[in-house]
Amino acid sequence: MSLAIVLSRAQVGVEAPAVTVECHLANGLPALTLVGLPEGAVRESKDRVRSAILNSGLEYPARRITLNLAPADLPKDGGRFDLAIALGLLAASGQLPAHALQDVECLGELALSGAIRPIQGVLPAALAARAESHTLIVPAANAEEACLASGLRVIAVNHLLELVAHFNGRTPIVPYESSGLLHLSKPYPDLSEVQGQTAAKRALLVAAAGAHNLLFSGPPGTGKTLLASRLPGLLPPLDEHEALEVAAIQSVASQSPLTSWPQRPFRQPHHSASGAALVGGGSRPQPGEITLAHHGVLFLDELPEFDRKVLEVLREPLESGHIVIARARDRVRFPARFQLVAAMNPCPCGYLGEPSGRCRCSTEQIQRYRNKLSGPLLDRIDLHLTVAREATALNPPPHIGDDTASAAALVAQARDRQQRRQGCANAFLDLPGLRKHCSLSSADENWLETACERLTLSLRAAHRLLKVARTLADLEQVDAIGRSHLAEALQYRPSSN
Repeated sequence: MSLAIVLSRAQVGVEAPAVTVECHLANGLPALTLVGLPEGAVRESKDRVRSAILNSGLEYPARRITLNLAPADLPKDGGRFDLAIALGLLAASGQLPAHALQDVECLGELALSGAIRPIQGVLPAALAARAESHTLIVPAANAEEACLASGLRVIAVNHLLELVAHFNGRTPIVPYESSGLLHLSKPYPDLSEVQGQTAAKRALLVAAAGAHNLLFSGPPGTGKTLLASRLPGLLPPLDEHEALEVAAIQSVASQSPLTSWPQRPFRQPHHSASGAALVGGGSRPQPGEITLAHHGVLFLDELPEFDRKVLEVLREPLESGHIVIARARDRVRFPARFQLVAAMNPCPCGYLGEPSGRCRCSTEQIQRYRNKLSGPLLDRIDLHLTVAREATALNPPPHIGDDTASAAALVAQARDRQQRRQGCANAFLDLPGLRKHCSLSSADENWLETACERLTLSLRAAHRLLKVARTLADLEQVDAIGRSHLAEALQYRPSSN
């Protein structure tokens, strides 16, 4: 048979669209034509494939070869198509039975010796292959990652000759089975390690219970970073769908998802990071920090030290939960449903308001420092808390219930109420959901409107305040939002945005 068809997968963002590799052999002078919008690495595959076939002791067809990667309008990049091209050539030249390649998808880069090297972005392809009920052939180094897509039949191979023997029935390959070591999660740092800071721990608990964004402000050494790093341990465990989304993003970003499965991500970019580093980009768009923090926490320490233009790119994904990167040829959509936690000093030197009087910053310097943060960005942060310095105590007595396990149990109860009531965390309520689940009595509504007018809060800030009050009520396991919940929620808002 002079025509063979092999299935594979491309990589576009966190998606894995299907690619059909068509191989046709015709009479004429030996030549190879590769079509289907291949990028540089794909065009070079013809040389890798030829050497791999010959060095494996197989016959490279000395005929006119046409290779088509369909669909033609989809850009193809990387060495992930090498294995599919090689199998297509072997099947078209009669060295493999063509029917054996039906309902099989192949991914892998070939070495000149015929060895099969690992590639990035295997998990999105595995999930797509599972949806089609296909068998997936991957390099052995990627097999454990592919097995995260439970129910998928995975064939792990190290060399091209192994596949030839498998398809010819000489040495069948047993489907790969996961080692089962992926579900041994590492412990999160414990909240009890944070000395004092009762109010800050309360704000952290509220933020975890409702998926609210949080801003800590205070002098250096008060535990702002320490508190932020404890937030992932308070959040509910990822369900299978969320864990697979996080792992797929890490796979695309060339970060092994096996080392942190199935934990929530905690990303802490340096304040020198660019806008592209935060939202993603490049000629071949790659995920940025906000996407790598999907279903997890994005911690921005020293918030005013970030470039203002960099911080402004966070405004849209904070509302929509995704980011769209547009390029001349295509648009790539990355998920970005993250929880923002930020920390800052009250002034450039960091000691404003200290009883010792160490601060020497002028009013103009303080105002210029705070003006680095725009009102619209601060408006999207639900909880604002000033973290004061605690008295020095090298061996403080432990506080009962002041640990991650106790706090996480409260968070789990509150989140369970939210899921049963509205199907999402309070921070993600839309306007109809807000009106339905955050209703107030007439007296409390008038009281809140008056308070918002006095504090000059925007309508967005008022809505977010209502969501925080709803979370406070959920933590107390009550159905109605009371005046005490509204009053506490108001304490977490700055007087002017």
